[in-house]
Amino acid sequence: MGHRKHSAPRRGSLAFYPRHRVATLNPVVRNWPTIVSDKPTLLGFPGFKAGMTSVVTVDDREKTPNFGKPVFNATTVVVAPRITIIGIRYYTKKVGIITVLGEVYAQDLPKDLERLMRVKPKPVEKMLSIMEGRSDEIVRLVSLVYISPRDAGLAQKKPYVFEIQIGGGDTKAQIEYLKSILGKTLSVRDVFVTGNYIDIVSVSRGQGFEGPVTRFGIKRLQHKSRKSVRAVGVIGPWKPASVMWTVPRAGQHGFHQRIENQKRLLGFGTYDGTEEVKTTFHHFGVVKGDFVLVKGSIAGPPKRFVKMRFSMRGRGNVKPKESKILEVGDNLQLTT
Repeated sequence: MGHRKHSAPRRGSLAFYPRHRVATLNPVVRNWPTIVSDKPTLLGFPGFKAGMTSVVTVDDREKTPNFGKPVFNATTVVVAPRITIIGIRYYTKKVGIITVLGEVYAQDLPKDLERLMRVKPKPVEKMLSIMEGRSDEIVRLVSLVYISPRDAGLAQKKPYVFEIQIGGGDTKAQIEYLKSILGKTLSVRDVFVTGNYIDIVSVSRGQGFEGPVTRFGIKRLQHKSRKSVRAVGVIGPWKPASVMWTVPRAGQHGFHQRIENQKRLLGFGTYDGTEEVKTTFHHFGVVKGDFVLVKGSIAGPPKRFVKMRFSMRGRGNVKPKESKILEVGDNLQLTT
């Protein structure tokens, strides 16, 4: 920076290192929120990104100039087919480390599950009694969830299996809730309501190998530069002859796991198979079954697998306020 007359902040955030390709399209939710509720519930729900549309709502933010006026919202449509609870997993804490204490699997498992994993179910009643007997040791209860892309109208045959943590109530109430839903299917309406603030965990669109100008947003050099214009002017000193990891370098751009916080859920909808409400999105196809409208954009291309969870930043416990929808684009039919 010796040639500059004024200092400038660094371009490109260091908070997302390492910027490598993710290992799987099934994003990992490392943290789950804590909700205040007497009734246990799942803390998240999966879906598949279909595309974007427009929704006109009445602005209900009291401290804004547009309060009470129609507002045009860019909205993402997420297809959320029903999920199957195939198992229960419970954790304990030993020497400060949370480890798996045991698992319980349902008796009748989906046939497509063999494409991903093989499970030999043990007697359900026996395993549930073992779990109840060790309830004092349990520090975390999660549900093992199965979802098939075929239910969303996609061609992928291999299903997704992952964990969704249980929140609300005490440990005994959570165990009873998991026993009641084991082996059954749930819809997105069993978890979220209109007006909830949610976080979206997904994998961004891949851009391939890119240089530092595109990857980090650094400035191009002047046109008289001897070797390169789209490169860093100085990558390090002569002595010590080393390049620090903070220097913008070329490499993988995109196809990273990202979390978008505090997205508002505007409404639900269901496609019942009639031609009058048929909606098609580019690169996705026909929206089938249940879907949700999420305000704003979501990382990733169409058909990308996403996970929705209650907001981690305090708004997950805020009482949901239903937004008044005046108009929805693409002939989508909403249901309450």
